[in-house]
Amino acid sequence: MAAEQSTRTPVTASGDTRIHNIGYRSYDGARLGRAYARRSLYSQSLRGSYGLGRSVKSKVLPMLLFVVMCVPAAIMVAVAVATKAKDLPVDYTRYAIVMQAVISLYVASQAPQSVSRDLRFKTVPLYFSRPIETADYVRAKFAALASALFILTAAPLLVLYVGALLAKLDFSDQTKGFAQGLVSVALLSLLFAGIGLVIASVTPRRGFGIAAVIAVLTITYGAVSTLQAIAEVQNSGDSIAWIGLFSPITLIDGVQSAFLGAASAFPGGVGPSNAEGIVYVLVTLGLIAASYGLLMRRYKKVGL
Repeated sequence: MAAEQSTRTPVTASGDTRIHNIGYRSYDGARLGRAYARRSLYSQSLRGSYGLGRSVKSKVLPMLLFVVMCVPAAIMVAVAVATKAKDLPVDYTRYAIVMQAVISLYVASQAPQSVSRDLRFKTVPLYFSRPIETADYVRAKFAALASALFILTAAPLLVLYVGALLAKLDFSDQTKGFAQGLVSVALLSLLFAGIGLVIASVTPRRGFGIAAVIAVLTITYGAVSTLQAIAEVQNSGDSIAWIGLFSPITLIDGVQSAFLGAASAFPGGVGPSNAEGIVYVLVTLGLIAASYGLLMRRYKKVGL
């Protein structure tokens, strides 16, 4: 950009005049482009999911939930080491299912934090005034929350794995179980991040977003669990697996029980068959893709 010259004629206290030549210089530094902007947005959003770089008050809840996720795993490890147990009390693939309430609370608290403030203070169009585009914004936010959830859910599995090795449990069995657990929580992280961000992006009010995410995650699970229990009492076991398609946490339970060798939390302990498991995988991947698509549509409208 060529330098633009402007002149002023200020008057001093003594009545003398001076002419100042004020020029605007062009930017000579490196232009880092979209990729750098996308990485920066991802990094800042991920840090914000744990309150890093923010006030102490903002760190309390995410760090507390992280500790709550890891403490039971540490206790299980201590018990296994002290009693010289031959196996861990909980399978790697079951841990996230058992701790689903903590995970849901984390999503409910951090998904609105990630997107609601941008909507409330109308800063989204400012992002798009730079090289960053709608897809960059959505991908960065989606990846950041999914990464934060993966850290939350994978950390206790790592504690269990290290503890199992210290307890001298079978290395191959523990490594296999740990790998299966990581696959399970990776899928859970993508699914929960997508659902949480879609719900949170509907309203600029953080409180409404938190309540809506909690309602969707808890009500669907409660309703599905109740219907499955009724189906078992009425000897309608064939319908239990299909009912499980209507809740995010039971979707993950069905996928891992069908393909990762996990014990199912469904009534009777019988999860979906391999054929039904394929449907579970398709529905799970479809929800993740649909969440991304809805976010793209939402922010294309917001950025106009």
